[in-house]
This record gives sequence, C-alpha cells and structure tokens, in this order.
Amino acid sequence: MVNFNDVSKYLYQLMQERIIILDGAMGTTIQKHRLTEEQFRGQRFQAHHRPLKGNNDLLCLTQPQIIEDIYFNYLKSGSDIIETNTFNANAISLSDYDTAGL
Repeated sequence: MVNFNDVSKYLYQLMQERIIILDGAMGTTIQKHRLTEEQFRGQRFQAHHRPLKGNNDLLCLTQPQIIEDIYFNYLKSGSDIIETNTFNANAISLSDYDTAGL
C-alpha cells in the first residue's frame, strides 16, 4: 500500500528540483475519440432508459481500455501526476443520466 506521507515527501522533494507536470484535459481528450452513444453504453448499459453519451465518468466501466490508453499516453509524454477520471462522478451530475446510484 502506498503511504501518503511518503508520496507527499517525494512530491515535495521533486518540486524542489523541477517543475512537475500534471496530466491534460481529460474531457477534451475523450471528445477526440468521437465516441457514439453505443460506445458510452457498452454492454453493461445497453438497455439503460436514458441517453448516456457525454457521461465521461461512465467510460471507466464501459470503455476502460480507452481511459487506460489516455492515461498511459499522459505518462508516456512526461506527466508526473495523473488524476482520476471522476470530474463529474457525483450524485448531482450523474442524475442527468440516471446513474447516480452506481
């Protein structure tokens, strides 16, 4: 298990040496894939009663390879820190898609 204090010390030390690089705009990068409604649904949500296109947080479940590839490319291009794909993973945002209970 990763110790928070160890990570904090490491990042602090790294910031003393150089500028650290964060990942990029996840939403914009997902949009570049031009995913269809069917791709947002995946097999798991084929019969869901509401449109799901645009629910980027759902892609962690329906298109995990795309999300993994995006993060891998951020790391490959020099990012030191990557954030989770959970920008709108909250009950208010997910209620637009009737997926708040996930």
